Amino acid sequence: MNLIKKTVQRLVWTYKTSCPFQIAEHKNIVVLFAPLGNVYGFFQTYKRHCFIHINNGLDEQMQRFVCAHELGHAVLHQKENTPFIQRHTFFSVDRLEREANKFAVELLMPDDVIKEYQTLPQAAAACGVPLEVAKLKVIV
Repeated sequence: MNLIKKTVQRLVWTYKTSCPFQIAEHKNIVVLFAPLGNVYGFFQTYKRHCFIHINNGLDEQMQRFVCAHELGHAVLHQKENTPFIQRHTFFSVDRLEREANKFAVELLMPDDVIKEYQTLPQAAAACGVPLEVAKLKVIV
């Protein structure tokens, strides 16, 4: 079993929920909704306080996915400053984005739910996960 899947399972077990908003609240991460234009969301730390910003123009399902994705950054990459990395280095943040997507998929599409549906597109639709990201799901 991979590290991201184990991390998600530990969080779900600890907080007794797979809701990204509830997990963020338990972890004292403030979730803010604002008009962000073409940006879906981002994770930020400021003076040891953590914030997830979500575009308030997105539908509820996409806001939930964005929250799960940004929660992935909060859990997996809290010390990474991706805006700085993008502006001042040649390092690609693709790996970090892919890991945050895997985190969101594992959180929103647990194995037992996947088994209820005949196809991945059906499961993705039922769980509110974009299909192109749902393909990252690891089933054991």
